[in-house]
Amino acid sequence: MDISAFSDDNFEVKEWINRTFRSLEAQENKNAFVNSMVKKLQLYVQQVNSTLEDTSQQVLHCLPRVMRDTEMLHHEAIFLQNKMQSIKEEIVKVEKDTGESMASLERLDRMKTELKTAKEALHEADNWIVLATDIEEVFESRNIDQISSKIVSMQQSLNILANVIDYEERKMQLEGLKNRLEAIASPQLVEAFTSNSVEQSRRFVNIFSSMERLPQLLKYYHKCQKGALCQVWRRTVEEQDQNVMDWMNNFYDSLLLNWHQQVKWCQLVVGSVDTLIEVYADVLVSLDPSFNTCIDAALKQHDQPLFFLMELKEVTKSFESNLQPVVHSQGKDIEGWKKLLSAIYSPYSPYISKYETFEKSYMQNQLLALKVTRDDLMDTVQGLSQSISSVISIANEAKKRCLQFTEGVAFPGLVKALLEYFHYYLEQYNYVLRQLQMQTSEQEDWNMFQMCLTLLQTVGDLLCEVKHFDCELIQIILESCRKPKLSGLCIYAPILLSDTTEQELNKFIEVLQNGSQTSLLESITTTMEKLCRDVHFTTYQVIFAPISIQLDSAKYKWSTDSKVQNVCDMPDYSFAPQEYITQILMLTDWRIPNDTTSAS
Repeated sequence: MDISAFSDDNFEVKEWINRTFRSLEAQENKNAFVNSMVKKLQLYVQQVNSTLEDTSQQVLHCLPRVMRDTEMLHHEAIFLQNKMQSIKEEIVKVEKDTGESMASLERLDRMKTELKTAKEALHEADNWIVLATDIEEVFESRNIDQISSKIVSMQQSLNILANVIDYEERKMQLEGLKNRLEAIASPQLVEAFTSNSVEQSRRFVNIFSSMERLPQLLKYYHKCQKGALCQVWRRTVEEQDQNVMDWMNNFYDSLLLNWHQQVKWCQLVVGSVDTLIEVYADVLVSLDPSFNTCIDAALKQHDQPLFFLMELKEVTKSFESNLQPVVHSQGKDIEGWKKLLSAIYSPYSPYISKYETFEKSYMQNQLLALKVTRDDLMDTVQGLSQSISSVISIANEAKKRCLQFTEGVAFPGLVKALLEYFHYYLEQYNYVLRQLQMQTSEQEDWNMFQMCLTLLQTVGDLLCEVKHFDCELIQIILESCRKPKLSGLCIYAPILLSDTTEQELNKFIEVLQNGSQTSLLESITTTMEKLCRDVHFTTYQVIFAPISIQLDSAKYKWSTDSKVQNVCDMPDYSFAPQEYITQILMLTDWRIPNDTTSAS
């Protein structure tokens, strides 16, 4: 019998009995099984009692020995405590007896250190005097290496003499000597940088580094590179048979070629290309004449400034695409690249601020080129119907131009230009509607009816197309915001926009992202819906005007004379429709099938 269940903390008597009696043996003879189980349990109880009694006897037998061991441990603990207390008293006594001796030793050590420092200071003071006396003779020899060696020695001496009274005077004297050496070395330094001599450049880097003047040497390099690149630009501009696009393209090629050369030089001489990034950023904003001056002059010769600016932007974009991998291959951080990118695109900031004006002018010219309005009203209605695809295509091209020229940062300006563009286009619909309303008469006019239905269908098609275009525009804007941080709005917006315009762009995007604004062309769609209602009303006026006239005239023909009163006495075949009834039926026959063709 399994008695392990009795040791379980959650032992249930009923559950154990029920589980035991489910066995085959219990099912065959329950009484015999119960008697057997009771006997087994009694035997187990006796065994447990016997075990408990044996265990109790063993505990009682061992208890005196445990008490003795406990008492011995207690005595040993008291002895250890007394011993530790005596050791603590001895330590306190030693500290008290030797405290004065330790203080004396520390005082002597300080005196030794001060004497050693004073000795070194006296030595360096004597050395400073000797060096200050000898350096004038060395300056007369104009030997840069010897002069720099003397200055470095004086610099080391000055570091030790930091606490002397005339330290500031000596420091100013040393700075004057460094300036004199820099003046002597500057012609050779410029020549080494100009000729890209690695050996000579390394020599001067070591000299200036030892004098703690490496930043000054990098300024010389910056100035030499800037002057050389600006001279390349001036020579490029002097090419009379080329335009500004050719100038920029050639100059960008020169910059890329020079970058590859200077990167190798910087790695061999300086060990870093940070200075080169600063040089390029400075050069691009310091050109004479500037990019903006050349672009402004060229714009006066172009009828479509937007397309010319887009072509220039493509040239600059190509330069950026070629430069970015080589810059990032040097492990430069994003901030350094942003600084250079800002200089690359700085010429386009003034024109991007005018993008709305450029786009608005171009789209209106495109709309005028469609020549929708014609001499004949029917031709004008047909022209409006045929122009929808062209009008939407012009708007789609505007989206592409905004992304291509402004990298998406001028989306608010694009929306404003599109609103004015569609309003201008809807004016032509309003003009046609007014003409239809003016020509509406009380007589039947099949042409007028056809024009109204065509215009109604056209306005409905236009409304559907504009709503679809609106959804696509919002989707493109949101996709531009999700681009990687090195190619999206987050990097180009601070570069191409002013702070105020950038804040407007951020608010514009925020309302789209949080869903508070679901339409950018809501004013246009609202105007179109009103136009649909107006065209619909005019169409019904055209349809029902002749019928209304016939009905108005018919009510005077209805009479209650004796002939009408006695119609019940006439046979069925004698009835014939009166003339006004026939006219009304003829009017409705050609209107019913055409009335279902409306698109709105």
